[in-house]
Amino acid sequence: MAGKRKRARRVPAVVLKAEKALQIAVENTIEEHRLSGDPIVVWENGRVVKIPASKIPRKKSRRRPRR
Repeated sequence: MAGKRKRARRVPAVVLKAEKALQIAVENTIEEHRLSGDPIVVWENGRVVKIPASKIPRKKSRRRPRR
């Protein structure tokens, strides 16, 4: 069906909140590893890479909005 466009679907608010919560959890976990001296393991360019705690960048401080 040439010429027909698909409508962009709206992302439900619960999905956006879940993604944000996951992002914050990952940031906090990485920061905990940095502070405790534990390395993190990531997937990079098709390979598993172990990053020592001394090479983990510091977390940017970010305040949570008030409700």
